[in-house]
Amino acid sequence: MRAPGSYPSNRFQQNRGKMATPREKDAAEYVEKHKIIELMDNMTSMLLFYRPENPREFLIEQLEQLKTSRESGVRGPNLFDNSNLDAVFGILDPANQKYITFAQYKQALTMLGIKDINECPDGVNEDRISHETFKTEAMEGLQRTSATYAQL
Repeated sequence: MRAPGSYPSNRFQQNRGKMATPREKDAAEYVEKHKIIELMDNMTSMLLFYRPENPREFLIEQLEQLKTSRESGVRGPNLFDNSNLDAVFGILDPANQKYITFAQYKQALTMLGIKDINECPDGVNEDRISHETFKTEAMEGLQRTSATYAQL
């Protein structure tokens, strides 16, 4: 399974400059403005990951969580949790030094599908990114990436 936002999402975005009609351009702008493709990608990924007995009910719950996240700023639906991030960090830190390099940090966040990586996290000057800093930056980045709405 791919990380959210890790591949070009559709023909609207790929062919935007090649659209022949104003209606097609309008549709492409609408889809982009409202992040429809990202929303569908995220919902499909979550369905395939969790495989709930009642997919419609699951989708409704995820959309309600997304709405709550947008309105209140609380964490919204996401495929990755603390245990997943602990596992990623553990792979990058097999000697259990409790830190990784900045290059490892960037590579891991990119692998998770995070595009807007904080280039100056705590520990960057020493080239020692702590476990806590990694998890904080990853969770914030994943939240931004999975937010299929304009940030308030």
